[in-house]
Formats: sequence, structure tokens, C-alpha cells
Amino acid sequence: MTQTRPKVGDATDLEQGIARVLAPNPSPMTYWGTNTYLFGHDSVVVIDPGPADPIHLKALMSAIAGRPVSHILVTHSHLDHSPLARVLAQATGAPVLAFGDRTTGRSDIMTHLAASGVMGGGEGVDDTFAPDETLQDGDDITGDGWTLRAHHTPGHFGNHMCFTSGKVGFSGDLVMGWATSLVSPPDGDLTDFMASCAKLADTGITRAYAGHGAPIEDAQARIRDLIGHRNTREAEIRTALVDGPATPETLTTLIYKDVAPALQNMATRNVLAHLVDLTQRGVVAPIGPLSSSAKFTLN
Repeated sequence: MTQTRPKVGDATDLEQGIARVLAPNPSPMTYWGTNTYLFGHDSVVVIDPGPADPIHLKALMSAIAGRPVSHILVTHSHLDHSPLARVLAQATGAPVLAFGDRTTGRSDIMTHLAASGVMGGGEGVDDTFAPDETLQDGDDITGDGWTLRAHHTPGHFGNHMCFTSGKVGFSGDLVMGWATSLVSPPDGDLTDFMASCAKLADTGITRAYAGHGAPIEDAQARIRDLIGHRNTREAEIRTALVDGPATPETLTTLIYKDVAPALQNMATRNVLAHLVDLTQRGVVAPIGPLSSSAKFTLN
């Protein structure tokens, strides 16, 4: 399978019964753009319809080619994944399925931090998203000769889901090959992220189709790499705090030596996610209330 950027709007067959249509929304956060997947043959499931873009809608309808659409599945409600779902539902008559709206699936600590307004966040959230039907962890979506299992995998986003069929997984933004996932509180929760990576690995998938970038040919190795990367980042934060209390912004400057300026804020949000996780585990503590601007110290 190609590791080069596919042509926007083309329906690319990735394997039997799975095709990809790339949306025209490249950016530092979306890489080539959003991958929308068509799963099935005579009838299809659409996974992650993508941004509200009429060009992408036209490309999807061309790729569907008049076949019945049984379900529209949304991995999570970021603006690059979910807004086209309602328009596509109206065009095809298919129901939209997801774990819930933007606040569904948040952990207790993130719910508290969101309510207090001390964490900021909310990057690219589809505030209007609401599925026609909600999915629970472990639910099966079935069709003519196929089954997709839904897995609640919060971390990148509270309502994030992955979908598996045999050894193949659709991993949304939880596991990508081109970059690590952004975890930005209060929508992102690193404690949940680590658990969700382990949970996805336990499904036994060997290949993953992510929300952005090329197919992941060794999904188990990639998940191990992502968990290892986060463990390394945690160790760097703990080492930096040996020299004294520091804010997330200061720690980012110390740890991220080669991050592009456009991604500096996102790197700071990832560091903040680690600090919230470490606070929950009693490894560090904020000086004063827990917030995005607090100084943190080792316990």
C-alpha cells in the first residue's frame, strides 16, 4: 500500500471491501486530510464522513455509486470528522451512529475541569454533532455478511470510538502512523488515552486504517510505539521537574527542542495532558488550583 499522498476525492481500494476517499482538508493537524472509508460491497458503511465540504460530499456520492448506505459511523466529533455526517444522512437515508455528542464519554476529572473553565481546549470541536443512534462499547453493527464491533476508546476525545472487523481496525485519531495523537484537556485525557491504546491492542488487530495518513501495516507495533513514546515523554517531564516547579509552557520549551512553531501550542497541550495524568496518579501536584497555567512540582 502506498505511503504517498493519494489524490483528493479518488476512491482508492485498500483491500477487498474497503475503500478510502481523501477529503480536501490538509493541515499540520490533519496531514494529507481526513480519510473517509467505505466498508462493504453491494451496500456500504461510511466511516468518518469528514468536514462539511461540498466537494468531499460529491466525491463520496460518486464513490458510493448508487449503492445503499446502511450506516454512517463517526469515530469522534471533531470538525474534520463529523460535520458531513448529517448532510450525508440526508442524501442517503442512512442513520448516523456514534458514542454520543461532544461531552459524552468525558472522565470525571475532565468534566470538572471543563465546567471550571481553567483548561481551555475545545480545538476544532463539532458542537452541533448528535448521532441518530448511540453506540455502546462492544456493540456490533451488522450487515450483509459483515460485522463491525464498536469500541469506546476515549483519550484523544471523550466520545472517540474505534471499529474492528476481524484483524482490521478503523482507529480514527487514537492510533495514526504519521504522528502521535493530540491529547488536549478537557476534551483529551491522557489517562484514558493510554488505557484505550492497550484496549485496542487487545482486540488483536494487525492492520489499522486511521483518520489521517497511510494504512498502518503493523498495528500492534505502532500501538507499542505510541505507548512507549508517551512513557518517554512522561519521564522527560519528571526529569525536568527535578530542577524545580514549572508551567506546562516552560516544560514544553525544555522538552520539545525541534517542534515547528505552528505546533508549539499543541505540544504544550500534550504536556498539560501528561501533568493532569501525573496529578491524578499523585506523582506531581499543581501549586494552587489545577489549571493550564499552574506551576507543577514533583511530590
